[in-house]
Amino acid sequence: MKRIGTEKSKLAAADAEAAIGLICSAMDVSLIVDTKGVVRKVSCDKVELCTSKASGRCRWVGRNWVDTVTVESRPKIDELVRDANAGAPPRWRQVNHPTAQGEDIPIMYCAIRLGESGRIMVVGRDLRPMATLQQRLVSAQLSMEREYGRLRQVETRYRMLFQISSEAVTIVDASSGRVVEANPAAAELLKTPMRRLVGYPLSDRFDANGQAALESLFAAARVSGRVADATLRLADGSREFHVSASLFREDKAAYLLVRAAPFRAADAVGASDSRVLDVIDGLPDGFVVTDGEGHVLSANRAFLEMAELADEQQALNGSFDRWLGRPGVDLSVLLASLREHGRVRTFTTSIRGSHGAQTDVEICAVATPRGKDTRYGFSIHDVSPRLASAPRSEEALPRSVQQMTELVGRVPLKDLVRETTDMIERLCIEAALELSGDNRATAADLLGLSRQSLYVKLRRYGLGELEHEAVPN
Repeated sequence: MKRIGTEKSKLAAADAEAAIGLICSAMDVSLIVDTKGVVRKVSCDKVELCTSKASGRCRWVGRNWVDTVTVESRPKIDELVRDANAGAPPRWRQVNHPTAQGEDIPIMYCAIRLGESGRIMVVGRDLRPMATLQQRLVSAQLSMEREYGRLRQVETRYRMLFQISSEAVTIVDASSGRVVEANPAAAELLKTPMRRLVGYPLSDRFDANGQAALESLFAAARVSGRVADATLRLADGSREFHVSASLFREDKAAYLLVRAAPFRAADAVGASDSRVLDVIDGLPDGFVVTDGEGHVLSANRAFLEMAELADEQQALNGSFDRWLGRPGVDLSVLLASLREHGRVRTFTTSIRGSHGAQTDVEICAVATPRGKDTRYGFSIHDVSPRLASAPRSEEALPRSVQQMTELVGRVPLKDLVRETTDMIERLCIEAALELSGDNRATAADLLGLSRQSLYVKLRRYGLGELEHEAVPN
């Protein structure tokens, strides 16, 4: 019997040691301390916590457990040892251990008295992973709060713009066609109180034709996802609207953004504009539209033929000055006159083709201001046939100052000066003949010429009947 009792006690002691070993392996820190709180054994996975770098040995063995913690944690250690010695129910307490790096390590401890031996077993769990998770949780929460605040600001701005917008806007459920939201401008434009608009089908606001057109409009927007538009009339027939719809998705639901504006006659000129453009493109005279700097925005076929261009794209965005007869001069004069007077009736110049052809033309122009932008229209009339029907011989002289100015840029200056001198000389001879009653001798005296010189000039300019009259010596 004595042997059996001894074996049982040995077995119990072995089981206790195994249990202690199992508990120590499951915990980050395990200590055995005596009743006075002196550390006797240490099992620690956290090497930086209790091991000296110099010797590689445990720094805690033989020291008071209370000396291994920070100042604010000392009362907690004393309380743990006191409760364990008194056999009180164990409870967990968090304490902090200082390290050589200056960072405190938080450990959650629980102390249990080991039977009648008087020793206390202390087990602890490292709280740093939990602290890291808590920090991440806090960071995520702060980030979510920032995003939520940003979304609230965006929603506030959207609501403000939606409410104060002068454009009538409604948001319609794409599946049911019922109005989800509407701004005050939409309620006013549709002549419907807000309480009778939100939650009701938008098609109820229009007549039978308008309802069918609206359904077709919604169907087109749902299929293509692009903006579609239509013209509708109110149910009472008092007003027409230009309505457009575009599809968007939110929270797995599809909605239509519907905008409405009063129908104006100007909105219906699309077909008329097309016909006008067809007429302009078929004109025999060239027609060019430029911006305020003279860059070509549009040109018809007649101008393309004068400029020897294959298509309109070759002319677009190029300077109109590129094809005028006097580069750097004609366009500047035209634009200056247009800015000052708004129109130019007749401006004589030429159009130079890309392959060297030159066409004599007369240009009429007009300025059309539109807000901050101004457009200039140029009508270009080909006068080459008219000039060809009345060819100018070398002896033919201009009859007026206007004709002389038309020659600027097309005739060299020396030739222009010579022709100007001849024109003045002829005018003076005609005046002398008129004053003298066609008496050549008197006319020669008036001009200070000899009769022989006068007859030479008369023959040169074709003045008088000199075919059978001999020139005096």
